[in-house]
Amino acid sequence: MTNIFALLFVGWPFILILLFTIRQVNQYERGIVLTMGKYSRTWNPGWKILIPIFQRLIKVDIRVKAVDVPDQEAITKDNIPIRINAVIYFKVMSAEKAVLEVEDFFYAVSQLAQTTMRNAVGEVTLDELLANKAEISEKIKKTVDNASDPWGIDVQSVELKDIVLPDSLKRTIAKVAEAEREKQAVIINSQGEVAAAENMAKAAETLSKQAGALHLRTLQSINDLSSDQSNTTIWMLPIEALKALEALSKK
Repeated sequence: MTNIFALLFVGWPFILILLFTIRQVNQYERGIVLTMGKYSRTWNPGWKILIPIFQRLIKVDIRVKAVDVPDQEAITKDNIPIRINAVIYFKVMSAEKAVLEVEDFFYAVSQLAQTTMRNAVGEVTLDELLANKAEISEKIKKTVDNASDPWGIDVQSVELKDIVLPDSLKRTIAKVAEAEREKQAVIINSQGEVAAAENMAKAAETLSKQAGALHLRTLQSINDLSSDQSNTTIWMLPIEALKALEALSKK
């Protein structure tokens, strides 16, 4: 027992030094080691021994990050002011570049996405922006990805979220949409009237060509009227009958 205590008493400084020199790099991290201020190596996940004072460890998270690009005021190609925001997804592919080539890669990617988004909006009209959000998002993604390659960043996707229009423009668009619906209603109604007139003309032509067809139609109309519960009944006579009565009255 005495030997054990003696061993612990003699060895505790070494245990303390070991605890101060061991560093842990997690599975989702990479460790950038600077030796006397100069890049020396990149550590993979696990326990590593760091030489205090002479070496410094910078951990870089390589998981996919989502950056919420705040509302940006932009003017479309047809001079319409709007507010637009987006979200960008990216991950660090080269930890040493993300540390050595840019001061704060997270902030840098966010600022780059903002300026690129404003420029992309200025190259299209409002109608194109509303109709082609996916294409414009892909264009922004490629631009940001190419610009951030020297930083070791891989941009995976950019999604435009909200496009906020001025209130006056919203009212104008609503009026245009209402006028378009009224126009379509008038066109459909007139097309129905034309079709009905054509059918009536065809029916009249058929009745005039067939002997006795007009009399049958008259009898059918009288039969339909007889089922009415009202006290008023309208009698319809063919024009030929009226002409016959007129001829008899002249004799």
